[in-house]
Amino acid sequence: MSLRQFRIQALVGAFLLVLTAIYLVRLGGDIRAVRDTSQLPSQYGQTMLFLAAGFGLVPALVGAFWGAPLIARELETGTHRLVWNQSVPRRRWLAVKLTVLGLASMAVAGTLSALLTWAAVPVDQVAGDRFSAILFGARGVAPIGYAVFGFTLGAVTGLLVRRTLPAMAMVFLAVIAVQVAVPNLLRPNYMPAERVTVSMSADTINQARALGSITGGPVVKGVEIPDAWVTNTSRLLTPDGRQLSDAAFDECFNNAPKTGATGRFGDTAVCLGKLDLHVDMAYQPNGRFWPFQWIELALHLGISALLAAVGLWRVQRRVS
Repeated sequence: MSLRQFRIQALVGAFLLVLTAIYLVRLGGDIRAVRDTSQLPSQYGQTMLFLAAGFGLVPALVGAFWGAPLIARELETGTHRLVWNQSVPRRRWLAVKLTVLGLASMAVAGTLSALLTWAAVPVDQVAGDRFSAILFGARGVAPIGYAVFGFTLGAVTGLLVRRTLPAMAMVFLAVIAVQVAVPNLLRPNYMPAERVTVSMSADTINQARALGSITGGPVVKGVEIPDAWVTNTSRLLTPDGRQLSDAAFDECFNNAPKTGATGRFGDTAVCLGKLDLHVDMAYQPNGRFWPFQWIELALHLGISALLAAVGLWRVQRRVS
């Protein structure tokens, strides 16, 4: 019964999966045909970012279009009573649906992730940016967890809300919110971060992406550590470990002596470099990519199991 009810969604998903697979196989072949691998990030970096962002929507789409209508539609139309009147236990009815379609969601996400991971390997090896929030979520095994989480959240939300369209909207937004929160709040803390103190010479400051903050504080942004994901950078610190005063920072930022220096921040970098400043940085080495992938998969599978348990309890006790 579950498979018959799901045939339209399954056919649409299979069709899109085949088209995407053909594209990714061709893309991977084109990438591997490039002889000068140092050019790969400039040639394919934006493509990989676009694909990763698109694949990042898959869990939300799975939750909204596969999960949310699964139970809500039956409750709206009353077809669930037909099944239950045939002596099918409620929990078994729900468990079969969650299992069959949850596995289908995992298969789709796993296939997409495997193909994109394979296609992107040469680009990722040169770029070395394995922990980017968007790219990380479209590689390895983590997308499998995202998909089953989105589907299970959708199914349970539909069971609780009992209206298809509101459930679809709620689930889509909720999954997107989780996809934003996890990389920023949880992922940096899966393992204890490594720490290092980096001297802020003029050259180092010029390699940063930005200086200052919205409030004008002594902040340097985008200082990188080779083969690592920087999770936290302190404010600019003086040799005695104190935060550089706003007044001293503003003086260099707005009234730096003219030296004719070049670079991104020019005279400002020279002025700050003379103050013997440093920053304390926390980072995760790129070698932890796969441990983080498995941790994130386990996290989402665990949450999905809890959601399924809530759904099984609810369908037995509260749904009529």
